[in-house]
Amino acid sequence: MGIWADSKEGDGNGGKNPWSFLTRRKRVDSAVESNSHGQLAKELTVPHLMAIGVGATIGAGVYVLVGTVAREHSGPALPLSFLVAGFAAALSALCYAELASRCPSAGSAYHYSYICVGEGVAWLIGWALILEYTIGGAAVARGITPNLAALIGGMENLPSFLSWHTIPGTNIVVDPCSAIVVFIVTGLLCAGIRESTVVQSVVTTVNIFALIFVIIGGGYLGFKSGWVGYQLPTGYFPFGVDGMLAGSATVFFAYIGFDAVASTAEEVKNPQRDLPVGIGASLFLCCGLYMLVSIVIVGLVPYYAINADTPISSAFADNGMQWAAYVINAGAFTALCASLLGGILPQPRILMAMARDGLLPPFFSDINKNSQVPVKSTIVTGLVAALLAFSMEVSELAGMVSVGTLLAFTVVAISVLILRYIPPNEIPLAPSVMEPFVSASTGYSWSKLEANEDTKAHAGTSQTTVPPAVKEDAPSDPLIAKDTIIAKYVHEGNRRKIIGWAIAVTCLGVFILTFAASNKTIISSIRFALCGVGGTLLLSGFVFLNLMDQDDARHNFGHSGGFICPFVPLLPIACILINSYLLINLGAATWARVSIWLAIGIVVYVFYGRSHSTLKEAVYVPATQVADT
Repeated sequence: MGIWADSKEGDGNGGKNPWSFLTRRKRVDSAVESNSHGQLAKELTVPHLMAIGVGATIGAGVYVLVGTVAREHSGPALPLSFLVAGFAAALSALCYAELASRCPSAGSAYHYSYICVGEGVAWLIGWALILEYTIGGAAVARGITPNLAALIGGMENLPSFLSWHTIPGTNIVVDPCSAIVVFIVTGLLCAGIRESTVVQSVVTTVNIFALIFVIIGGGYLGFKSGWVGYQLPTGYFPFGVDGMLAGSATVFFAYIGFDAVASTAEEVKNPQRDLPVGIGASLFLCCGLYMLVSIVIVGLVPYYAINADTPISSAFADNGMQWAAYVINAGAFTALCASLLGGILPQPRILMAMARDGLLPPFFSDINKNSQVPVKSTIVTGLVAALLAFSMEVSELAGMVSVGTLLAFTVVAISVLILRYIPPNEIPLAPSVMEPFVSASTGYSWSKLEANEDTKAHAGTSQTTVPPAVKEDAPSDPLIAKDTIIAKYVHEGNRRKIIGWAIAVTCLGVFILTFAASNKTIISSIRFALCGVGGTLLLSGFVFLNLMDQDDARHNFGHSGGFICPFVPLLPIACILINSYLLINLGAATWARVSIWLAIGIVVYVFYGRSHSTLKEAVYVPATQVADT
């Protein structure tokens, strides 16, 4: 299965590929069918999704990020940095929108990769997302205490039980306030998805109004002072276009959060319509707010004079509006609370999805009958996040958050390519229902299916079972290729395998190109040679996929009638390229920490997930046979 081919037995034994368990793929609606632990409540609409997306995306970072990036990278071109980063994030958002519309179930990127790529990749994505949301939630919670202190006039004004304390004899600084806030958010999420999104909407609205105040008030001050930040002799690009693009790479992470919308897919009333709108509208609103705020701040104060720690409040204070700091601090505090809500919300749903598939203990898949949310998973998530926020300074681990997100973005883009060109054409069924199902639907016996497999194996064709309605001796296939030269070499028997290799070669080219371009320690001649090899592989794969027709089966895959990602294969490949570049540039220290976590995940999968997977004994039959019943 996976990109290459579809195995017929879940565990790969009995003469099959011993690694085939890594490529087991599940059905689109497998979560709906396995409802023994209850179903999530369908309560969400577009406004709820926008509150979740905007709240999870606009954290307190925007109140600091504009100063750092303007001073070190972009200068007055900061709005363009946000625009370019928003465009790059939109590529991933469009891929998410199609998959969320076609496969509306909890689990987000884990769910999509399990359907399109395979169990092994899905496990790694799910495991990486667990790390992302856990550390991300703890990091956000840890920042609440200083912002609350700033709101009430200083740390000395906080009650003793909320203040920071250093454990005697150690350098550990505990933060009771952050743990208390995490417990409050956890309790709110356990109450129900509607209740938590209502609170999310209120908190996010306060944050948005604070940003609108910055835009309007700052605009007034700018016109009053003459926009001194734009009157510099260095022009709009003091660091050049390269500096502006470097700023885009930094602020790209300010857009991470819209994937939280996709994790609630199973709780949306009309997912085919509302999920794409919720994802797109959230990203558009965030990009607009970021750009307008940055236009104001770099215009009020010369970029080199911006306070890196408190850029917005300092810019207002320099123009005689010291009292604005209270509004800005209130916005930063509510931004952190909304970000914490949006950060913890997806984690229990990913745990629930993985437990439904048997990769984690069933404890995590239980859904409370009253609130219709995964209460047990939510409590575990809250306890771990509260413990980390209380006892650790997690800022050094914050880079690990980006790894899970960028890996998920990359695999989602690859999944779109697979769905369009080689959508899964076999469906897993339990052995207990297999023989009567086949007898009733097609009249095929197992001996005939196995004989068909042996015949195709000797013929050198792909492992995909040819539906009975397809004639083996058909002279041509309209799906083969737009180019008649390629059609001579690509036929129905090898089409899926060749396109699978083309996608793999494209991804390999992306990795080689981004690795060589980012690693300046390599000898220049070798570096340029690797860039040439990577670029050639990338371009070859892209051209080949452009010449091939997309599979007509994509129209019936999953839930039809929803959003369709445009400009395939260009858009997904560009998404893979951008995310791979950002992944490689995260640094060796970050990757060393993430590797330890992923290694632990591999051990857990080998000793538990692999043997408890619901697809362990599944047998795969052509989707056409299921469709005909």
